[in-house]
Amino acid sequence: MKKADMKVYRDRLIDIRARLRGDVTSMTHAALHKGGSDGANGSSMPIHMAELGSENYEQEFTLSLLANEEDRLGMIEMALQRIEGGEYGQCEQCEGVIPKARLNAIPYTPFCIKCAESRDQRAPLD
Repeated sequence: MKKADMKVYRDRLIDIRARLRGDVTSMTHAALHKGGSDGANGSSMPIHMAELGSENYEQEFTLSLLANEEDRLGMIEMALQRIEGGEYGQCEQCEGVIPKARLNAIPYTPFCIKCAESRDQRAPLD
């Protein structure tokens, strides 16, 4: 891949990383600092058990999203390392070229479409 192309992808990855870091920060704040005064008794405890269940669900959902975003940030960091090492755009499994169309869609992907599909088929379902 040409140096000019690598710079474009590097800049794109840095932009995505910055946006995700902001998202992770705000989700972390929302998940860990959920609650507040209900106005009636100055307590942050929900009045009804259904409210408690709803708050727990929202917190678990946010924590799940956080885990996904952290995984994506890790993949972005690895892609930036591949750019620095001159290996960006090369499939880690078959060592073939990852098409630009795929890199435009998922700039942090380490696999070509064929290898990604074969990995997805082997992955156990939860």
